[in-house]
Amino acid sequence: HSVLLCLVGYKSMPSIIMGTAFAVVLVFVGCCSNVVSLELLVREFPGCGNIVTFAQFVFIALEGFIFETKFGRKKPAIPVSNYVIMVTMFFTVSVINNYALNFNIAMPLHMIFRSGSLIANMILGIIILKKRYSASKYLSIVLVSTGIFICTIMSAKQVHDVSSDGSKEQGLYAFMYWLIGIAMLTFALLMSARMGIFQETLYQQYGKHSKEALFYNHCLPLPGFLLLATNIYNHCILFNESTPVLLPVVGLTMPTMWLYLLINVVTQYVCIRGVFILTTECPSLTVTLVVTLRKFVSLIFSILYFQNPFTAWHWVGTAVVFIGTLLYTEVWSSMQAALRGAGVKEKKA
Repeated sequence: HSVLLCLVGYKSMPSIIMGTAFAVVLVFVGCCSNVVSLELLVREFPGCGNIVTFAQFVFIALEGFIFETKFGRKKPAIPVSNYVIMVTMFFTVSVINNYALNFNIAMPLHMIFRSGSLIANMILGIIILKKRYSASKYLSIVLVSTGIFICTIMSAKQVHDVSSDGSKEQGLYAFMYWLIGIAMLTFALLMSARMGIFQETLYQQYGKHSKEALFYNHCLPLPGFLLLATNIYNHCILFNESTPVLLPVVGLTMPTMWLYLLINVVTQYVCIRGVFILTTECPSLTVTLVVTLRKFVSLIFSILYFQNPFTAWHWVGTAVVFIGTLLYTEVWSSMQAALRGAGVKEKKA
């Protein structure tokens, strides 16, 4: 009961508890399934990031057009000109994050690297918003940075060891290719943090409109995919040539890669909806904690199920990243406060 009190921000109404529990289930099931389907796609075609991003954007934009804008009849609360700026950043981040998988970036490293969003947010918050933080938050930055550094160095060593089996030129080429992928992830991380700060200032000025922002962030960038049309078309052909699989319920056959893409798109939507429900039902601390734990579960599953190379040093780096993340969210002190509050209520009762 005390844990539930913590999860719902000291509220105990059954409807809120049920809503929170439902959202947590959506986040874990949706986001973890999404990571699995993405890895199945990337393992077969490492350069399929563009078609995956495009499919996700089309699905979420279509859903938002029908249910959020009421087929375009509802006017936006935030001026579209502001959404254009946000969308440019969002589109860039999404495309670069997915495209980086084409540069010898393993999925576990991809997930660990993106866990560094807290660092990027804090650094840009200090520079742009002139924010100041407590000593524990600065310590968390050091821990997360150290953890990502350890995992990155170990992954670099693996790339070097694998590539050293070929000629010297091939080994250098593979390593430089990997470095480009790391640079792309770093740029996307900083751009994502900058977008978060821009979004925060917009919400302060116009109020929170998460569903509206979700629609415009996915609808306005669609013309940008014309620049990637050739790559998307080529992967459509490759997907069509994949092994057909029988769908048991409807009794139809479908190329395997299209099935994986369909699963990826649906689970991405479920994941986003779950996070949206959490942001409306719970404090931001709870949202961060749930998302962080979800990343950890996805990482473990990716390592065990897909047998991705993961050394003892990778485990050390991962542990340091998650300890730093939990320290940043001050989850321990919040849980202790919730437990103390529950104890006081029980004594009074």
